[in-house]
Parts: sequence; C-alpha cells; structure tokens
Amino acid sequence: MGERLLAIDTVTVACSVALFEEGALIASDYAEIGRGHAEKLIPAIAQLPDRGKADRILVNCGPGSFTGVRIGISAAKALALAWNAEIQGYSCLALVEAQVRNQLKIPRPVCVAMLAGHGEYFLQNFSVAGKPLAPFVSVTPDEAATLVNADVIAGSAAAELAALVGAEEHYTILPNASHISLVASEMKQMPPQPVYGRKPDAQPAKVV
Repeated sequence: MGERLLAIDTVTVACSVALFEEGALIASDYAEIGRGHAEKLIPAIAQLPDRGKADRILVNCGPGSFTGVRIGISAAKALALAWNAEIQGYSCLALVEAQVRNQLKIPRPVCVAMLAGHGEYFLQNFSVAGKPLAPFVSVTPDEAATLVNADVIAGSAAAELAALVGAEEHYTILPNASHISLVASEMKQMPPQPVYGRKPDAQPAKVV
C-alpha cells in the first residue's frame, strides 16, 4: 500500500471526505446536509477503506461556518494524533477556485464569493494561474460588487454576485474534498488552525 492522504471538508453546508493513495482517489463521500456535520463526519470517514487511515491529513481551515471549521479541524487533529499522521490545512476559497478552473476551457481569472452569514460574502480574486491576488475579505454584497476583478464568479454566492455586477459566467459550487488534488501543493500547507473570516456572533460578557 502506498502513501495515503485523507482530505476533510466541513466548513460549508456540504460535508465531504476523500481518501487518496499515491495521489489517486480511491474513495470519497459528499453530502449537502446543512447542519449535523459532527454526526456525519466520523461515520463517513469510517466507511472509507481501512476506516480512512492515512499517512497525511488535509483539512479545510475556512473561511466558513464557525461550527463547521471547528468540527473539521478537531477531527483531523484527533485522527492525526491517533495515526501519527502529518496534518496540514487548505483554504475553502482556494479549493472552490481550483474546482471551477478545472471546468474552464480556457484559463481565466476567477472571483470566489462564498456566503458568510449575516448577509455578507467571503470574497477573493484569483489570477489566471489560480494564485490569490490579495487576502480574502468579508464584505457586504454591495462592497463585493466593487471588488470583483474577474469575468468568472464562483462559489455559493456566485449567482447573487453575478447578478449584481452583470457577469454572464458564474458557477454555484461548494468545496468538495475529492477535488483537493486540483489545488497547488504550496496552497495546501496551511497550519491546521481555524480561519473564520468573521468575528463570533456571540461576544463574552464584559465584567464590570
């Protein structure tokens, strides 16, 4: 058996896992469940060959749902400890961009827009080569419309943003762990730490 890689993605309404051996996908699971990632994730991994055991683990670190980000990273860290496996992270926006770039007949710049809650979007522009042009931002739809720097818009907020800016080409898409091989290796070396993108909705009470 060659080197195995387990990819975990729980930061959106989708929950997905994928197992690779020597770079080839051998099993995966993807479901758009909305909530319940904690209940779905471990059984999904357990259904993979050898219960998903891998030498390396890649986990989506966000930006995305506070709960989803924590669930994925916590599970990845626990499995890495149990299996003595390497663990690294990747960006939700980078995976969405790579999935869309793989569908384009001619490489073009892509703007990724993901629903961020409270009416905001996580937004990031990528070059024709798939490199981020600037750090992602969390902005209102109107602010996002002024920041689009591509003819192609992708992500869970793609249709809404495309309508705002008059873009003809958009792809409503969620990250899927089975496509992680499309992301450049240098963009899959994040520390396995949460990237929430927004401040928590609940703030600790101030002591007076």
